[in-house]
Amino acid sequence: MTAAHTIFLVDDHPLVREWLTNLLHQEPDLHVCGEAASAPEAVAAIERLRPSVVVVDITLEDGSGLELLKDIRRVSPRSVSLMLSMHDELTYAERALRAGARGYVTKRETTGKIVAAIREVLAGRIFVSDELKAMIAERMLSGGASKADVSLLSDRELEVFRMLGQGRETREIAASLKISVKTVQVYFARIKEKYGLAGHNELLREAILWWDSSGGV
Repeated sequence: MTAAHTIFLVDDHPLVREWLTNLLHQEPDLHVCGEAASAPEAVAAIERLRPSVVVVDITLEDGSGLELLKDIRRVSPRSVSLMLSMHDELTYAERALRAGARGYVTKRETTGKIVAAIREVLAGRIFVSDELKAMIAERMLSGGASKADVSLLSDRELEVFRMLGQGRETREIAASLKISVKTVQVYFARIKEKYGLAGHNELLREAILWWDSSGGV
C-alpha cells in the first residue's frame, strides 16, 4: 500500500476545514494530519508534524496567510504550500508564489481542481489556473503595471489598502492586524507616497475604487 501524503489545513472557518477534510479523505493516498484556525497555532503544529502539503487561506483572523507562508518555509522547509483563497488571483497569486507557495487555487474551483492542485505541488510543479496564466500573459503584452497596480505595495501595505477599500476604520484595521493605530497610519503614509496621493481622502478614494474594480474579492 502506498504511504499517504500528509496534508495540514489552515483556515479560520471550521466548515471549510471540514469540507476539505472530507474531500481529501476520499483520496486513498492523501491524509489530513492536522488543522489550525490561526497562524501561531499553525506554525507550532507544522513544525511538529512536518506535513507534505500545507493548504493555507490567505486571510486569517489573526494575520495574513502570506506572512504564514514565510514562516512555514522557515519551520518546515520540506513542506510545500498551496494557497486556497476567495481572493482575486491576479492580485494575490504572484505574491503568494514569492512568499513560498507552490500553487494558488480559488475556493470557487471544482473539488477536482483542488485535488489536482495538491497533486501538482506534490509532484514538484507550480499550479495556477489557466485563466491566471492568460491574465499574466496579457498584462505582460500590454506593457506591464498600470498606475493602479498594487504590486507597488508590500504584502502588509496591501492588507491595509484592501481593508481601507472595504470601508474599515483605522482602529478596526489595527485590531484586525494586531498592530497599533500609529503603525496603520505609517502604512497609510507609505501608500500615499508610492501613489503620489496628497491626503487621506485621496487614499480612501483610490482604495475604494481599487476594491470595487477587483470585484470585491
